Amino acid sequence: MGNREDLLAGARKAILERGLAKVTARDIATAAGVSLAAIGYHFGSKDRLVSEAITESIGTEIGDGMEAAIRDAGEGASLWESIAPTWNGMLDVVQKDHEQVLLSLENGVRIARSPELQAYLSEATQRAYADLAAMLCEVHPDLSAKEARAVAKLYFVLVQGYAVLSLMAPAGELLDGDDMELAVKTLRAK
Repeated sequence: MGNREDLLAGARKAILERGLAKVTARDIATAAGVSLAAIGYHFGSKDRLVSEAITESIGTEIGDGMEAAIRDAGEGASLWESIAPTWNGMLDVVQKDHEQVLLSLENGVRIARSPELQAYLSEATQRAYADLAAMLCEVHPDLSAKEARAVAKLYFVLVQGYAVLSLMAPAGELLDGDDMELAVKTLRAK
């Protein structure tokens, strides 16, 4: 690994040990085994490094889980037949790691306050759409690229909303696979 990768790994380690609010640039540099100046050289700021480390780590984990939900529910089924089980699989991804989702939300608030970090997250979101769309096309080869991207964006946005609501109102009634299927069916029919 190079310094950049060491810093990303060090940031994840230091954040898990100290917490997002308490982690310092020195904590990260120490955990990464690099100089403090390396943060500025590779990322420009500690905030950028922390945002990238959290977004990449959680994004990869959640993205892999979302792709697995698409693949598991979609094999041998039409897109329509797989909508409820795909959504339920995605809900499992969100529910399995409360702390990661909470950390992502904390990071989101930091990003919302920084135009630079917003630009980074916008790029990361585009990559997430593309990855999900590619998986949808692989599992459902009858989809056009445009259709797959639209479905990918829908799933991605709904997962984000579900994640926030599951943290803020965990006892509330949330959208499950049956609700998703009924809502889409109703929107199409009415």
